[in-house]
Amino acid sequence: MAIILYAVTLFQQRNLLPTDHTPAPYFNLATLDNPQQRVTIADLKGTNTVLYFFAPWCSICRYSMPNLEKAYQQGELNAIAIALDYENIDEITQFTDSLDLTMPVLLGTRYTGQDYKVSAYPTYYVINEQLAITAHSMGYSTELGLRIRTRK
Repeated sequence: MAIILYAVTLFQQRNLLPTDHTPAPYFNLATLDNPQQRVTIADLKGTNTVLYFFAPWCSICRYSMPNLEKAYQQGELNAIAIALDYENIDEITQFTDSLDLTMPVLLGTRYTGQDYKVSAYPTYYVINEQLAITAHSMGYSTELGLRIRTRK
C-alpha cells in the first residue's frame, strides 16, 4: 500500500518545479493586510521559507493550513501563504480569519500560479536562504511533515 501511495504522490507532483536547488521564480505581490505593501522573493533571502499556495475554497487547505500556522507561531519555520484562484479579497479574508492565521498572506495572481506550476491546492515549495527550491509537495501536510521538509 505504501508503494502505491508513493507512486501516486510522485505522479501528482511530476509537473512541479524541481527540487534540485533551482532558483525560485520571482514574485512581487501585495499583502492581504495592506494591499499597498508588497513582498518580493528577494525579501526572503537569508531565510528557509515555506511558500504555501492555497485557494480560499479549498477544503484540504482548511485542514492543512493550521499545521503550517502552528509551526510558524512556534518559530520553527518561516511561512508565507499565497492566495490563488479567488474572486475577491473578502473571500480570502474570511478564509484566513476563520483559521486565525498570523502568517503573512500574499495576493497571488494567475501568473504566480503559472510560474510555480500550481495545478492543485494546496501546493507548497520550500526555498532555502539562497532562494533555491529544496522541497515541494501537493496536498495535505502534517506539522511533522512540514518540519522534516524544511530542515537544513
